[in-house]
Amino acid sequence: MLNNLEEYNRKIRQDLLIEFRGLELYTTWGLFSPRAIDDGSRLLLDHLELDEADDCLDLGCGYGVLGLSMARSAPRGHTLMVDKDFVAVAYAERNRVHNRIENASSLLSNGFDQVPRQQFDVIVSNIPAKVGKEMLYIYLFDALAYLKPGGSFYIVTITGLRQFFKRGFSEVFGHYEKIKQGKTYTVARGIK
Repeated sequence: MLNNLEEYNRKIRQDLLIEFRGLELYTTWGLFSPRAIDDGSRLLLDHLELDEADDCLDLGCGYGVLGLSMARSAPRGHTLMVDKDFVAVAYAERNRVHNRIENASSLLSNGFDQVPRQQFDVIVSNIPAKVGKEMLYIYLFDALAYLKPGGSFYIVTITGLRQFFKRGFSEVFGHYEKIKQGKTYTVARGIK
């Protein structure tokens, strides 16, 4: 029995230090991993290669962990954070403003459907496991279309989907590069 509904309904504020990048991130119940940065995102950030002028896209940004980290690492580029959840987009924008990150923006978009036609150097996604294989293929084809030549699409996914993405990247990008495989998560990429 819930004795204190207000306690369960409150917003969560977390002070997190992500890879020496002192971001303070606000989050709330209902968003992915509201209590702490998930291990998959940490693994992806540990193996992400960026140049300081890269234009980046965070697909499925949640409250902005990956996107804001990329914006800080690529201060001469611009990072666009997109999510289909309006609460996630609102929190990503709130966190951008709170952390005084000027080279990023957020946008409500189901996958790439609202993303302006532009090209990115790097696209990242902490791929949701339960969206269906059709949607995962749409992400792969759309990412390829939105990348600049030589651009990279990095994903982190549960290791159980590794073989699917090996096949999918090979079909869509012509190759698959496994960057890091852990017990639970795998980081991979395709290069256009």
